[in-house]
Amino acid sequence: MSGSTKQERRISTSVLVIGAGGSGLRAAIEVAQRGGDVLVVGKRPRADAHTSLAAGGINAALATIDPEDSWQQHAADTLKEGYLLGDPRTVEIVTREARRGIEDLERYGMNFAREDDGRISQRFFGAHTYRRTAFAGDYTGLELQRTLLREADRSGVRIMDSVYITRVLTDENAVFGAYGFDLQTGERYVFLVDAVILAAGGHNRVWRSSSSRRDENTGDSWRLAFEAGARIRDAELVQFHPSGLLEPADAAGTLVSEAARGEGGILRNALGERFMSRYDPERMELSTRDRVALAAYTEIAEGRGTPRGGVWLDVSHLPRETIMTRLPRVYHTLLELQMVDITRDPIEIAPTAHYSMGGVWVRPEDHGTDVDGLYAIGEASSGLHGANRLGGNSLIELLVYGRLVGEAAYRHSTGLHRVGRSPRALAEARQELDAVLAADGEENVRVLQRAVRDTMTAHAGVVRDEDGLRAGLDALAEVADREAGIGVHPDIAGFADVAHAFDLRASLLAARATIDGALARRETRGAHNRSDFPALDPALRVNFVWSGPGQVEAESIPTIPHEIAEHMHEVTSAGKLVE
Repeated sequence: MSGSTKQERRISTSVLVIGAGGSGLRAAIEVAQRGGDVLVVGKRPRADAHTSLAAGGINAALATIDPEDSWQQHAADTLKEGYLLGDPRTVEIVTREARRGIEDLERYGMNFAREDDGRISQRFFGAHTYRRTAFAGDYTGLELQRTLLREADRSGVRIMDSVYITRVLTDENAVFGAYGFDLQTGERYVFLVDAVILAAGGHNRVWRSSSSRRDENTGDSWRLAFEAGARIRDAELVQFHPSGLLEPADAAGTLVSEAARGEGGILRNALGERFMSRYDPERMELSTRDRVALAAYTEIAEGRGTPRGGVWLDVSHLPRETIMTRLPRVYHTLLELQMVDITRDPIEIAPTAHYSMGGVWVRPEDHGTDVDGLYAIGEASSGLHGANRLGGNSLIELLVYGRLVGEAAYRHSTGLHRVGRSPRALAEARQELDAVLAADGEENVRVLQRAVRDTMTAHAGVVRDEDGLRAGLDALAEVADREAGIGVHPDIAGFADVAHAFDLRASLLAARATIDGALARRETRGAHNRSDFPALDPALRVNFVWSGPGQVEAESIPTIPHEIAEHMHEVTSAGKLVE
């Protein structure tokens, strides 16, 4: 696999989608059904995309169970739970169009849970005023992924697995292609396109404990967007899930569903104390995700955690029948990973990085970026969630903006009079990959990835402060210096080692953006906790936009429309599942 262009395969398409999860598939379906030429590439097998891990459900104010519900109330709940940092225009688009997103899935044949009379069932999730979460058992994301794959196939969408994109190609701030390679064979690809849609997830794998799997959500979309000329917004706003497993090491961060708390699970520290009474005595274990994560973190930090650095989640007092019918996946996961029978023994958990609420800066109307023809959707993008994501909103976001961005990319493509191509940009992408392949230093990429994760866990985790964040910057700079001495060694098993080197670059960029944003946000708001600034600062109701190391600018947030603002109120958790 040398730099020779003879070993490059050139592929032309109108729209290239990077990422084969729910958002990427929905966008591709839209392009294809409008008559456009579209290609989806993903580094994972298409049936195993990150979307398949989502359990809880999909939000839409269908009013099938609670007729009082409305898109305005859904919008109000979303903005309030996001501590007013969500973009009201983005929120309005998602909540207004949510019904159509569900109707699209019905048309595609998705098997929703239904009432006896055929209505789609909807259940409560935390911080929702009404029941508006549609679901398919506790495998909603998996069913969604399967449904979209079937529809993509029916629509003639081409999908290539095991393709790693190293660079988006631009000419005069406009997209004209992408460069990448095959993870199995090393064959190089030059994609010549009119538009690129980034749908490759967020950055929560830059922490040591993460609900993402080993080689996903390393900030790939952020790096590709930034190097193409785009910016990152709200990088510091990261949702930590309260209940990630600590063991085994290779599965650390694997989630224990919040249904375990929703069904009556109790949290205790190493002293046996039910500690949520100290943090939210009214809601206890049914408090919001950010509060429960902070409570568990505090118990551990103050020395009341387990020897391995966790707390206990206990469901053993529940009837066995309840556990086996309501928590089957939790039961089987613990048996498989730890040989723990949760009907008898408690579960050792700790907070784990779960969701990037920030991402690539995009326009609310079409999720276009600063670069002409470059779009971002799903967890790769920003604008909807603010400082704390409302449970069930991520899946509806990908459906709504998948459709809208697919339409926008198609129209962009059909409206072009010419596409400029830069031989220099292609040469630089080729040389970049050549340089990685030629790297023969002594530094191990996996060791450096772990160093980034250790740094972010120690200095930019659930609770942050000025000294720790600045120490984190120093540690990241040291890793970046060591990166120059990496050794990359593809072997008979494939070119995963090359991908890890690019993952490391993405992680370093995403980590730096996160710490820069966290330093700028000198307050505590939602999932962002500054121990040196414990109060919420009304003056910081802004989004922080990152345009490079140390370059953070405040961006004002539009006024919330009256028809949404009048629905904003405190939401009780009585009788509801947590997020």
